[in-house]
Amino acid sequence: MAVVNRDPLTAPHRTRNDAFLTVGVAVLAVVLALLVDDGLPLGPRGWALLAGAHVPLVWRRSRPLLVLFAVAACVTPYHALDYNHAVPIPATLLALYTVAATGTVRRSLLTAVVVLGPTLIINSFTNPDGALELLRISGWVIAVLFFGVDARFYRQYVASIVERAERAERTREEEARRRVVEERLRIARDLHDLLAHSITLIGVRTSVAAHVLTTDPARLDRKAVAQALDDIAETCRTARGELRTALEVLRANEVSVSVGGEREWAAAPGSGPSSGSGLGSPDGRGPLPGLDGLGALAEAARVAGATVELSVHADGVPPSVGAAAYRIVQEALTNAVRHGGRDDLTVRVGLRAADGILRVTVADDGAGEGTGHGVSSAVRNGVGHGQGACGGPPGFGLLGMRERARSVGGTLDAGPGPTVGFEVTAELPLPREEPS
Repeated sequence: MAVVNRDPLTAPHRTRNDAFLTVGVAVLAVVLALLVDDGLPLGPRGWALLAGAHVPLVWRRSRPLLVLFAVAACVTPYHALDYNHAVPIPATLLALYTVAATGTVRRSLLTAVVVLGPTLIINSFTNPDGALELLRISGWVIAVLFFGVDARFYRQYVASIVERAERAERTREEEARRRVVEERLRIARDLHDLLAHSITLIGVRTSVAAHVLTTDPARLDRKAVAQALDDIAETCRTARGELRTALEVLRANEVSVSVGGEREWAAAPGSGPSSGSGLGSPDGRGPLPGLDGLGALAEAARVAGATVELSVHADGVPPSVGAAAYRIVQEALTNAVRHGGRDDLTVRVGLRAADGILRVTVADDGAGEGTGHGVSSAVRNGVGHGQGACGGPPGFGLLGMRERARSVGGTLDAGPGPTVGFEVTAELPLPREEPS
């Protein structure tokens, strides 16, 4: 079957294999010459013509038409001399099959006409009364040509199936690579959202504690230091709980595939089945935060020293959109705390659902020159761990927010405010309810 499926023009070792096949056909011709009596016995001239008809078969796949003409040039005088007519039949049929199997249907039809014409003419002279013989010769020629054309069509059909299978395999591999890249970006975005906010708050509070310890050791405010350290510990616990939740959701992706969609919410970290804050359990585990967690974000920013004005007018927001809005607000507050550049920083956070769109706005009045969130002089002066990101490599906060918005089909713009500060605006489409 592999031999039939292989293209004869590109098959490996085709000349060598055809040489072996030619030897086999020649042996068969000799056997027919010795055993079959269908004409005059072969003399030296007959054997020479017979050999001349077989030698070109070595190159039948390289030059099929030339080989057929060479065979015909030797076989025509052979039959005209009325030698044993059965002997050159295998070589002739092989040459005809090769032409049909390697060429077009039009060429095969022209070959049939060219071959049958001289054959019938010669047979009419050598055997005038052999009408049945004429039909037999014509039938064999047509059958061999038809078989060759059919083999070529079958070979093309198999080649098309193989090509489609290979193309499908390449498509699957490309799709798998694309999914791997998307999954890596999603995990990186989730980890950034989870850790950047908490680490920023830890840096601010650490700077506050370091400032209190170094400013006036004689009048040490132990209560302020203890409060700062408690805030750091609480932030660490919250971050650890959210990180554990995110990892559990990532692992749950495999489970969701096996249970047939019973846990579809686990397919997208940040889109839990509810929009809770994620702070309802002591260890911070549970659904990832949504709109209900914005209050906790605002409170954390207030503890860091910023004034946060929160306004939420949105009900019935899907978990995926709520999680995206939460992460956008979280990153925007983190950037405001890090880069506000003033002690009396004010951040206005607004969410409003209208006309099928959830509009998110986070605007601050910062100077944009802070070195660490500039909310306290300790941080702005770079004391302790309060060194900010200014002068360091650019982060991925804005890119992550845009990816969050795009993940739910929305858009996000970020840039300087109309007068002062920085403003982030996002529009997240809400799924339309199907009419009942």
